[in-house]
Amino acid sequence: MKLTTRIGSLLLLGIFSATSCTNLDEEPFDVLPADKYYQDKKSVIAAVVRPYEHGHWCGWDGDRWLVSELTADQLVWTQKGIHGYDGGDWQRLHRHNWTADDNHIYGAWSGPYQGIAQCNVIMRDLQALNYPAIGLTDAEKANHIAELRTLRAWFYLFLIDYFRTVPIYETPQELVGQSSPEEVFAYIEKELKESLPQLPKNTRAGRWDQGGAAALLVRLYLNAEKWIGKPKYTECAAVAQEIINGKYGTYALDTDYRGPFRSGIKDYRSPENIFEFPHAKNIYEFGWMYNATMHYQARYSLDNDWGGWNGVHLTPSRNPDGALYTYKLGMPYERYATGDMRKQPFRTTSRNATYEGFFLIGQQYAFNTAAGFGFDSTKKINGTEEYKDKPLAYVDQVGRFSEKPGGRWSEGSQVLTGEENSGVRLMKFPWLPMSQELFQFNSAPEIRLAEIYFALAECRYRAGAKLEAATLLDAVRKRNFTAVAWPLNSYVTNLVKLTDDEFVLELGREFIGERHRRTDLVRWGRFGNEWWDKPVDGKDRSVFPIPRKALNTNPQLKPNGYE
Repeated sequence: MKLTTRIGSLLLLGIFSATSCTNLDEEPFDVLPADKYYQDKKSVIAAVVRPYEHGHWCGWDGDRWLVSELTADQLVWTQKGIHGYDGGDWQRLHRHNWTADDNHIYGAWSGPYQGIAQCNVIMRDLQALNYPAIGLTDAEKANHIAELRTLRAWFYLFLIDYFRTVPIYETPQELVGQSSPEEVFAYIEKELKESLPQLPKNTRAGRWDQGGAAALLVRLYLNAEKWIGKPKYTECAAVAQEIINGKYGTYALDTDYRGPFRSGIKDYRSPENIFEFPHAKNIYEFGWMYNATMHYQARYSLDNDWGGWNGVHLTPSRNPDGALYTYKLGMPYERYATGDMRKQPFRTTSRNATYEGFFLIGQQYAFNTAAGFGFDSTKKINGTEEYKDKPLAYVDQVGRFSEKPGGRWSEGSQVLTGEENSGVRLMKFPWLPMSQELFQFNSAPEIRLAEIYFALAECRYRAGAKLEAATLLDAVRKRNFTAVAWPLNSYVTNLVKLTDDEFVLELGREFIGERHRRTDLVRWGRFGNEWWDKPVDGKDRSVFPIPRKALNTNPQLKPNGYE
């Protein structure tokens, strides 16, 4: 989002101490008192949308994404030679050895509270503002307050998911102790239910509306059993069905498996995306995930001017000898069926924002600049580290192959023994050619209608209605297969395949990289299980410890028992 107007009220000393337990490293805003800033509709809207910028960062950049994905079984940041050890951060996340002193755990706490602080200050300003005096209506005021309450509830969903017992802040510059999970749950539910009627239906991209608020209720109810010990699958199913029926706006499953992830490119908006964060290059970019996942040489194969950090990739499906692992979790690439179109190697197929596949795997080739799309099979991309001046080919394995049979090869396959070509790279969120002015214009799909179908399917499955669950899953899955491949992959026609374990795997296939995986594994009781380079947890790690920095800042906080 292009946010050119700075909000003076956010500079007020103590604004960010509203959270009392975080240090906000926000850029300063122009010094302008609130009563001088809000002069017209433009200034009010600028204030309302300001926390969305933080919301995108909170959900899709950095710590919240990292702790949601790298603590689970599908994605990992391996050390690659001399790069990527980073004080052992990534192995601690992967192996569930984090502590209350870990910066990523603190980021999981502080990021949402920064957004909550922004919402609280802006709501305080707007509640005191005379809307009719600046040409706005009281109905618009109610809408803006409801929108910010919904955004604030979204931030609180991170906190109850990660920490359970957390403070509830509504007033800037206050210090309070933590509330119980039941109190936090009830607060989020109340905020969403009271805000929903004041919101519009799906008439705008990138801002909360009725469908988005209802979808957040689905998330809340779906995870209630783990979060507060009380199942609310009946409530979850009811709201999910209402969304599917169109009560809160018109949504539809995208007929193209790529559609939800190329939304925003060439003015395309996927009918499936209930809420998305819009992007545009040089305004607000979808850049962090690219940096985290792409090799330094990816600029030459994908036609852009970014190099990447060569960090995150899929956990390996195969051992160093090439044999498939036998873990019940992880191995994400090989969990996709051969006929699944998502499993294709990623490549652009025309100048018109078309591409295929979700993964970079195998030999990498130079982008075909002459055609403006695809790759030049006569020009292999070379590596820069272990494979300097040698072809760069991503493998679905982790090991020090360059040192075989000596050196660190003997240490086997683990987080610390990666190489520059280790791991399949996720391209679900496509990086399309910069030369065609397509690079970084895709939106971040925060909530999709597919999530609502899966939530309803899970509720039905848990209630014993397996065929109904299969029908709902198939409604989403069918687009991933050709007509020839579909009969073998339909759950309805192969109902015996739909087991608890299969449901967990299917959640992983559909939502890989979308910040769902840790939450899904916790809900299904799988988070403590074994996967690649991660043994069975010795104790419950399904909740993060309240960070020590937070405890030291707010004396009213108490440890939550997950140290």
